[in-house]
Amino acid sequence: MADSIFGSIYILLLLCYKVVTEDIHRGEHYVAAIYEHHVILNPNPTAIVSRQSALELMNRNLDIYEEQVIAAARQGAHIIVFPEDGIQGFNFTRTSIYPYLDFIPDLDSVTWNPCKEANLFNDTEVLHRLSCMALKSQVFLVANLGTKQPCKQRDRHCPNDGRYQFNTNVVFSDSGKLIARYRKQNLYFEYAFNTPPKVDYIIFDTPFADKFGIFTCFDILFHEPTVTLIKQHKIKQIAYPTAWMNQLPLLSAIEFQQAFATAFDINLLAANIHYPDLDMTGSGIYTPSKSFVYYDMESIDGRLIVAQIPVIPLHKTHMEDEIISNRIQDSFSSFHMDNQICHMDDEDGSCLREEKSTKKAPSIFYEEMMYDNFTLLPLTEPEGDIQVCSKALCCYLNYQKLIFSNELYVLGVFDGLHTVHGTYYVQACVLVKCASLNYTSCGQGITKANGLIDFQLQGNFSTAFIFPLLLRSGVTLDYADHLGWKHNYYVMQKKGASSGLITAGLYGRWYEKD
Repeated sequence: MADSIFGSIYILLLLCYKVVTEDIHRGEHYVAAIYEHHVILNPNPTAIVSRQSALELMNRNLDIYEEQVIAAARQGAHIIVFPEDGIQGFNFTRTSIYPYLDFIPDLDSVTWNPCKEANLFNDTEVLHRLSCMALKSQVFLVANLGTKQPCKQRDRHCPNDGRYQFNTNVVFSDSGKLIARYRKQNLYFEYAFNTPPKVDYIIFDTPFADKFGIFTCFDILFHEPTVTLIKQHKIKQIAYPTAWMNQLPLLSAIEFQQAFATAFDINLLAANIHYPDLDMTGSGIYTPSKSFVYYDMESIDGRLIVAQIPVIPLHKTHMEDEIISNRIQDSFSSFHMDNQICHMDDEDGSCLREEKSTKKAPSIFYEEMMYDNFTLLPLTEPEGDIQVCSKALCCYLNYQKLIFSNELYVLGVFDGLHTVHGTYYVQACVLVKCASLNYTSCGQGITKANGLIDFQLQGNFSTAFIFPLLLRSGVTLDYADHLGWKHNYYVMQKKGASSGLITAGLYGRWYEKD
């Protein structure tokens, strides 16, 4: 009798699963989860420890992971993403991290379910636990860990100690099978790890949202593998583990994560480390039109985010530029460039454009922002049209201050090679609030603002890759009313706001000039 009841329940559950699965396969929505993890760190990461000691620390973090997987599954999650460095921590040397590294076989030649085949390879205890989490809760699971791979000296890239050490993302299916691994390409002062000999372009299939791509943290600022993965492989869903240190006013974690999802018209599942003492917080589930985020510099607690989001079809693209241009033309006055002149600065070739008038233009000045020397122009009137240039890039701002607060705002431009904490070419047009009324405070990171400003910001960028930044008081996100190309200018427009403006920016990456 018990067997008969169990069999009936099993059939009923199977039928329910079939109905749900068929609905998922329609490709309309799926439930995503990310966890911002307050990582338990080794207090002395440069010390050499045993594998057993390393596993004891990692299992404390994995215990928290398991709790979150169960919680996410209870809320219907199909996939969960965990942050970079969330299992072993960071600040290791090449030698001291070795006991924390798992071995991963070549997935092109091996099909492996670590939960079911725990003893197939040595040093795979972490992979085993992650696999079992995915299997028991029947969710796709994305996590980051350190891995090792032996190599031979005939491999010209092989390190002297005979092994590669990689910063690695792994993906498990809802059956616990290890289906993908990605090795971080753009390391950020990670001396314990190697850059892989060739770039990984990793794609994994899901039954609920078709194909996903995957990369890690600093990769988001570079062409490889990021742009190639999205553009050439036509990926619309990205899993993104990160350990991001916030850099205001232009590169706060949630600020750039949203800008990235908007610019590429994708869904981005971004899981960050939660460690406010190191300015590390900011995770979210981002669609091109809506974001579910966590940013908290006060609490020490991690946070699980679960959200239902639409699947973005492969054929979906941005609105046609002509349509965007018409809307911009209808709702904002355009700039009249033929009535303007340009004052060149002898030192760096920057110029200030102003309308021909007897009125004296406000003075440009220079301050460091994000370690780059920006050319800045203050907003001295309640409304107006102002322009400022550097090298080939000119930025134009049409604005109206709805609340004339006692705050200093500036229009800034930078066109050059960024060389601090990474080398990459930036073209940026930004409207930012300064930390005080002193011009020397412009470019500093601030989190509060009162100024409500309607604006149209545009620039004659030389790159097609423009990331729209829009950050409000309290480090909260906003969306522009309109974005897109108008003739040879990329335009951001925003009217109406309920909180003060910290940053409105067009952050361009000219990859070819890196």
